Amino acid sequence: MTMGATTRSSAPNWLQPVEWLLMVVVISVLVVFFLHFAQQTKGQSELAAIKSTVGALRTAFVIDHVQQQVRPVSGSAAPVHTNPFELVQPRPGNYRGEMDTAKAADVPPGSWFFVPSCPCVGYRPMDDLWLNSPSSSSLIWFKVVGMPGVLQLVPQEKYLWGNNFID
Repeated sequence: MTMGATTRSSAPNWLQPVEWLLMVVVISVLVVFFLHFAQQTKGQSELAAIKSTVGALRTAFVIDHVQQQVRPVSGSAAPVHTNPFELVQPRPGNYRGEMDTAKAADVPPGSWFFVPSCPCVGYRPMDDLWLNSPSSSSLIWFKVVGMPGVLQLVPQEKYLWGNNFID
C-alpha cells in the first residue's frame, strides 16, 4: 500500500452532477425566501417611517397650538403655521420644501413636501408597490384642517399600505 494514494468515492460518477444540481436548487430556494422576507421588511419599515413622520407633524401642530394659548396676547396675533415642517426642528432630511401640485409628481421617491395652495402635506413612497389608494395615485396626501383651533393632518383618501391603513 502506498501512503500517497487517494481514495476514490464509493458513489458512482453519475451522482456528482445530481448532487450539484440539488445543492443549486436548495440554495436558489433559500435566496428566493430571503428576498421575499427582505422585501416585506422594507415595506414595513417604510410604513413605520411614514407613520412616525405624520405623528411628529401632528404633535408639532398640537404643541404650537398650546404655545399660542399660553403666550400673552400682544398687539398682533401670532402667525398660524399651516406648514407643519416649519414647526419641526430639525426638519426631516427627506423634506423637499414647499412646491405647487404640478411639481409634486417630480419629487424623488421617499420625499416629503408641502403644497401651500391646498394646504397639504405629500409623500412619494420609495416603492409604491405597497400603496393602494382609491384614486390609484402614487402619492400620499394629508390635508391640513382645523382652522381655527388645533390644526390636524387627515389623509385625503383611505390609503392602504400592504394590509394596514394609513391614518
